[in-house]
Amino acid sequence: MVLITKTMRVACTPPLNRRPFAVSMDEIYARPGHLIRRAQQIAVAIFMEETAGCDVTPVQYAALVAIREHPDVDATRLSALIAFDRSTLGRVLDILERKGLMLRRAAGNDRRVKLLRVTEAAVARLNTMAPGVERAQARILGPLPPGQRAAFMRALERIVLTNNALSRAPLVAVVEE
Repeated sequence: MVLITKTMRVACTPPLNRRPFAVSMDEIYARPGHLIRRAQQIAVAIFMEETAGCDVTPVQYAALVAIREHPDVDATRLSALIAFDRSTLGRVLDILERKGLMLRRAAGNDRRVKLLRVTEAAVARLNTMAPGVERAQARILGPLPPGQRAAFMRALERIVLTNNALSRAPLVAVVEE
């Protein structure tokens, strides 16, 4: 008998009295989770090609745009804005700061909280990157016929929005009033 607590997960055991489930690599290759992971790898590769020389990853780019759009945001709120886990985001922010693209300063009411701002160098870098980022987005959708791109994006958004709460880092967007 296995007792399940909040911190314990059920062991992965084969079902009793059932024929083994054999999955082929062809079936793996056709599964949505596998295809989404591969699409992410390809999207990052295309982004890096199209923005070569800018020395900014897709996550760094999203962080810079969010900080530019929300000056004095703190890291916890930033992680929700870009749907990126807080612990890994700390390393991203360290890199951006070392590159001179972001500044941190202590919040007046709580010195433990660091408020983030982009530098002039970051604004210039984002402007330089803009054409490459647009080319990357076009290349990612390029294999689809033009008439299918909007439907694909709607379907992808629906999958992401419907399952947002299941993410390790759910997106919590700012709603302008």
